[in-house]
Amino acid sequence: MKSYRLTHKLEGAFLHASSPFLPDKLYLRIKYHHELGKWPNIDSPRSFNEKLQWLKLYFRKAELHQLVDKCAVKDYVKNKIGQQYIIPTIHTWKNIDSIQWDTLPDQYVLKTTHGGGGAGVVICKDKRVFNKKLAIQKLKKSLKQDIYQNYREWPYKGIERRILAETYIEASPELNDYKFFCFNGKVKCFKIDFGRFVEHHANYYNREGQILPFGEAHLLPDFDKKLPIPNNLHEMIDIAEQLASDFPFVRVDLYNNNGEILFGELTFFPAAGMGAFYPEDWDQKLGDWLILPNKRII
Repeated sequence: MKSYRLTHKLEGAFLHASSPFLPDKLYLRIKYHHELGKWPNIDSPRSFNEKLQWLKLYFRKAELHQLVDKCAVKDYVKNKIGQQYIIPTIHTWKNIDSIQWDTLPDQYVLKTTHGGGGAGVVICKDKRVFNKKLAIQKLKKSLKQDIYQNYREWPYKGIERRILAETYIEASPELNDYKFFCFNGKVKCFKIDFGRFVEHHANYYNREGQILPFGEAHLLPDFDKKLPIPNNLHEMIDIAEQLASDFPFVRVDLYNNNGEILFGELTFFPAAGMGAFYPEDWDQKLGDWLILPNKRII
């Protein structure tokens, strides 16, 4: 165990120091080993995580830059499925100093546009008690993140970093988030996160809303937990498949607020393709669902 910990620590230090200089494929191999403790087969991938590494290297459509930008992606979604699914944009700024705090409404959401999941999200539910100092600290930290350098997710390479203000969506008791895993344009399963601020878990379900016997090793499922399955689930699946039709794999994140469907984001590499599954053999099962393109686009 000591040897593993030492190797893991040295590996992490090496990756941090050499990241700007290593070619993508070599970097990904070492990073994958660092995260999962095994070497990936990128040239002939079989598992889901391995195939996501292949897509990072060999599926590089120029439009992906737009689709990982939380603001720019809205035009793509509007053209695909309609304006009614878009959370309204209040404003965008190129830097924090440009934010006009006094002009913002009583409730709003701020996001950095260049990725990072929830790390760059700030929610203001009441302007009178909003902690602007903490918000600025969080946004500054997020703006420094570079997903391309850290995980070689090519769509993020060189995209502009901005701050987006969106309308706050009032929900009761909370705004439910559904993440649809689309393989070659078809939804095979979806994920629901719960207990984010208490004890974070996630359950996976099939197209019919039946719970599946697997989850994520670092976000364990709770198979006894009864979570709400929307009555309009099949409408959500149809929307997800429309948005996913042009890609080998994408996770389409949608909100459902008492039946109202809203677009969240497109995620091409969940957990950067380095997330362990529980049980472990589901990495292979998900990999079987994903048919890679015959032709590389680089």
